Amino acid sequence: MKPKSKYSLQRTMVVYFLLIGFAALLVGVEFIAETQGDDMRQAFHVRVADQAATSLDGDASLQPLTHLRNKAVLVIAIIMVVILIVMTMFMKHITEPLQHMIAASRKISGGDLSQTIRIEGDNELAELGGVINEMSSNLQEIIHISRNTRASGEAFLSAMAGALDPAGPDAGDLPRLQREMDGFRSELDLLGQALDCFKFYTIPKADT
Repeated sequence: MKPKSKYSLQRTMVVYFLLIGFAALLVGVEFIAETQGDDMRQAFHVRVADQAATSLDGDASLQPLTHLRNKAVLVIAIIMVVILIVMTMFMKHITEPLQHMIAASRKISGGDLSQTIRIEGDNELAELGGVINEMSSNLQEIIHISRNTRASGEAFLSAMAGALDPAGPDAGDLPRLQREMDGFRSELDLLGQALDCFKFYTIPKADT
């Protein structure tokens, strides 16, 4: 089975900037074509010739430049619209999920393991959210094992305290104490296995 393709953040950013670049390229080509076209040059020459031959109004002679200015304003408006669209997409697909992850991670760090991260999509952010959820689930399991171990230890100590009679332990209490001790040892072994899955940070020894 082929692995499921992911719409990665890198690809998302590339698409966003390509949209801006493509829009800028289109309007740039349009602007250059407008200024370098024969129609613009002919219109400008005609206006200049009419101005030289007659007393043509100054505003009328600058009509091609006015048209060029209007074209430049349109180009700027198109680029601004594209930038606004890209910024909105960036906020929706990247910024908002990141803020959600930060808020949930802070609560998890504070001890609220009931928090879960839900991110729609199939990119790196969704994968990171799944990893954090899995880490939170593992912590809950370890805490549950620790609580069970603590409860077993307390029950075993209570039984031991009850068996410590000055006249000597009752013979009927010994099998029960053995069972509770075996159960407590099993709980400790399970907790040890869970703790062995972790790799802790160690400070390297300085060379002497």
